[in-house]
Amino acid sequence: MPPSKEQVHELIEQVGGPALIAYRIEREAASEYGEDTQTYDWHRHLRGQFFCVESGLVHVHTEHGSWMLPPHRAGWMPPGELHTVSISGVMSGWGVFITPDIDHGLPARPCVIGITELLRALVHRASSWTWHERLDAEQERVMSVLLDEMRRAPHEPLHLPMPFDRRLLRIAQAVLEQPHDNRSLEDWATCAGLSARSLSRLFRVETALSFAQWRQQARLSRGLEQLAEGTPVAVVADALGYVSVSAFVAMFRRNFGQPPARYFARKPAPA
Repeated sequence: MPPSKEQVHELIEQVGGPALIAYRIEREAASEYGEDTQTYDWHRHLRGQFFCVESGLVHVHTEHGSWMLPPHRAGWMPPGELHTVSISGVMSGWGVFITPDIDHGLPARPCVIGITELLRALVHRASSWTWHERLDAEQERVMSVLLDEMRRAPHEPLHLPMPFDRRLLRIAQAVLEQPHDNRSLEDWATCAGLSARSLSRLFRVETALSFAQWRQQARLSRGLEQLAEGTPVAVVADALGYVSVSAFVAMFRRNFGQPPARYFARKPAPA
């Protein structure tokens, strides 16, 4: 029979055992106490983790920034990566833990990717396997195809890199706390005791984004969170400081190729 939840928790912190451990979560509340959000403090796993959200919302933080996982997206967390996780709503999803001993060819940094029906079907197949110390030949072949699909999957722009400079970090945290604040680059630079040119240069050096791009990405991250909770688009646009709903929808479409309603209704792409 497939491994129990307790066995999975024990196995993922071991390098030994099967190279791939698959699991499914079916409508599990964020908290056993009925709260809307459950947060798991800083931790790491010996194995790499690939996980897909089908309902609910997952927000992951690492030292490199944060990643948002709306429904029908998957995240990759490399082995040993220190991170926190926040889960909102009733969670459904699936994923795999991969031993660091194999050459999986996946990115060295966390990322968010799209999924296909084939990828989902492969993980669902693997989650039903009878547990053994090692995978058999057929299971090894399934794992190889699954890893190929993971490597081929398109990356999605759901990463918000965080600066390390304490002055920039204060600005970044202020923007995250008050995303509607439309102060100019010059105003923020004055608050940090920097020139506008220095602030712009430092933001690009530390995040690979201009300040304007970073602020837009921060707003997009917060907007995704609110939209996933069912907040109307008009309310989200106002809370993020956009002058109109159409301006917010246009920004969303530029980033994801479709308006918010269609984005959240999207199903996995065919293989």
